[in-house]
Amino acid sequence: MSRSPQAFRIDPPKPEPQEKPVAKRAPRAIDPGKAVTVTADPVDFFSEPDAALSEPPPIPARRRSLLARIFFAALGLLVSLAIGLWADRLIRDLFARADWLGWIALGAAAVALLALLTIVSREVLALMRLASIEEIRRSAADAIIRDDAAEARKILARLSALVAAKPETAAGRKTLDSIKDDVIDGSDLLALAEKELLAPLDAMARKQVLDAAKRVSVVTAVSPRALVDVLYVLFEAARLTRRIAEIYGGRPGFLGFLHLVRSVLAHLAVTGSMAAGETLMQQIVGHGLAARLSAKLGEGVVNGMMTARIGIAAMAAARPLAFNALPRPGIGDFLKTLTSFASSKAEEKVAAGEQ
Repeated sequence: MSRSPQAFRIDPPKPEPQEKPVAKRAPRAIDPGKAVTVTADPVDFFSEPDAALSEPPPIPARRRSLLARIFFAALGLLVSLAIGLWADRLIRDLFARADWLGWIALGAAAVALLALLTIVSREVLALMRLASIEEIRRSAADAIIRDDAAEARKILARLSALVAAKPETAAGRKTLDSIKDDVIDGSDLLALAEKELLAPLDAMARKQVLDAAKRVSVVTAVSPRALVDVLYVLFEAARLTRRIAEIYGGRPGFLGFLHLVRSVLAHLAVTGSMAAGETLMQQIVGHGLAARLSAKLGEGVVNGMMTARIGIAAMAAARPLAFNALPRPGIGDFLKTLTSFASSKAEEKVAAGEQ
């Protein structure tokens, strides 16, 4: 039996709900004498890390002027030709006077030339070592960001070769060699390398910084002249920078040392660590030394803390890896020991005066 036809009603689609129109605010006058409250999200400024203790941003390499390179190259060539002509004329004059004098001058010139070539080669090798350390530090930072395990293993091989001559890293190199076939992320591998290879060198560098700060505090406390203080601080800072570079495998020559000093000064400028006046005095007074130290000993402590700041910057500039897995040293790590040392010296001075 067929079904009889039926009619069905199709409802039209319902319109989509429109957003409720925002009512326009009627214009009104604002009382200028009434304070307007602005609501903002609360910000905890004390939760921000200290800029002086955080890792400074990378210092961009300064482009050297092409005209300056041409000028210094031409000037160096002219000076070399002048020295060569002077030596040639001197040797000819000595040969004209007596043959044995000429031969002595010629031998001295040959020895001087050989020594010059040796010095230049050592300076070039020292600059190459410092450039290699900087390249390792940049590559490691990039490998940590990308978590590249293959690049991390290459960096680990270069780092192990750099510190292979250090007996303090023998245990760490043995540990890293035992896990060379394990599957480890790039960032974790570099963190382990930092702990195993650089932690012993960091301890040596910290000891050098503390010893230099103690020497500066004592010498500047007993020296009668401000000029002596300045010269000794500069001498101790230069020696400390060179020793820290040697600890981390840099072994800089004269030109390498100048390059390292420039990096240290740039690091101090970036982190603001050269502000040692009012902040250092507040730290000293905060530790209760104002009543126990004489003015001269207090000045010695300030100079010692400045030396410690330079040493911390030298560690960051000469270290093959940035401080990631290990805490970066700060002035507070040396302040307690340095002030205790100054207090003991002050007590010894008082006891000697009573006797």
